[in-house]
Amino acid sequence: MSHIELPPPAAPDWHRWRSGLFGGWGNSVITLAALAAFVWLLQPFLRWAIFDAVWTGTARDCAVDGAGACWAFIGAKLRFILFAFYPPDLQWRPALVVAVVIALLVLSALPRFWSFRLLPLWIAALVLSWLLMAGTLTPPQVSTNNWGGLPITLVVSIAGLAFAFPIALLLALARQSQMGIIRTLAIAFIETLRGVPMIAVLYVAMLIVPLALPSGAAIDKLLRAQIGVTLFFSAYLAEVIRAGLQVVPWGQREAALSLGLGYMQTIRLVVLPQALRAVIPAIVNLSIGIVLNTSLLAVIGIYDLLNAARTSATDPTWLGFYTEAYVFAAAVYFAICFTGSRYSIWLENRLNAAARH
Repeated sequence: MSHIELPPPAAPDWHRWRSGLFGGWGNSVITLAALAAFVWLLQPFLRWAIFDAVWTGTARDCAVDGAGACWAFIGAKLRFILFAFYPPDLQWRPALVVAVVIALLVLSALPRFWSFRLLPLWIAALVLSWLLMAGTLTPPQVSTNNWGGLPITLVVSIAGLAFAFPIALLLALARQSQMGIIRTLAIAFIETLRGVPMIAVLYVAMLIVPLALPSGAAIDKLLRAQIGVTLFFSAYLAEVIRAGLQVVPWGQREAALSLGLGYMQTIRLVVLPQALRAVIPAIVNLSIGIVLNTSLLAVIGIYDLLNAARTSATDPTWLGFYTEAYVFAAAVYFAICFTGSRYSIWLENRLNAAARH
């Protein structure tokens, strides 16, 4: 009777940490030196950010000698940083939009709720969010020139990724097409947009597109920026999806076609599930890039979270507290991006475990 040798059990996490950090005198010296440098650098930051910080009061309280960070400034300007120039008495609208978007993100992140019904739910949520912010549903109306802050960062990022995905999927399939004209057009679109900076795309959306429209026709500035962001990132996402399509062995397509499945059924049921699973880290990395690149909207006069934080420090009452504004904005960006990266790791492990079983 043959015996099957099982692999040894994995070592506990703390064993791997101990082995990596203190596995030998060389590693131990490097670890202790790094810890000492970290503590040496951390002490002044902690004094500035926590121990000597001013948590409440006015700008005069923050101006005393020895005062650290002026977090009272963040408390006073928090609503402006989050919602920019949106009328204060109507800021429940963008607050509701942010709450709905976060709730849908949590819902969409749970595999138990994955279904095609999420697609119309997201489309309806984005459309209703626009109508609510504009005041079409509940007057008075508010111009998009007054929109800004966290809702712009979230909505532009999510809408950009959501609408870029189907475009990118078509581009990736077209680039692998056997029809020369379609493949050439897809390559030209992808390489053109990947070869120019996003700022150039935004300037085209702001300056060139209005000149190309018929006389009397106009497209809202924010909508033009959203279209530019969507098209720009669809080119990058198309290359990510194409890389995933190349991972799937061609024999699986031939097997599916031999079983009587059509081309679209083969792509949807056999190829795409494996391709997208293989490029989850790349898609999340691109999503983080979309969130961070929304700060470029400032060059065309749209007040995203970072630009609203910078502008808040120009208030004559709280003039000059740029460091606190940037630190707060960085903390928000870090929370969003770190959550996304950790979720991608969890999702990748879950899907790989399901595939093994």
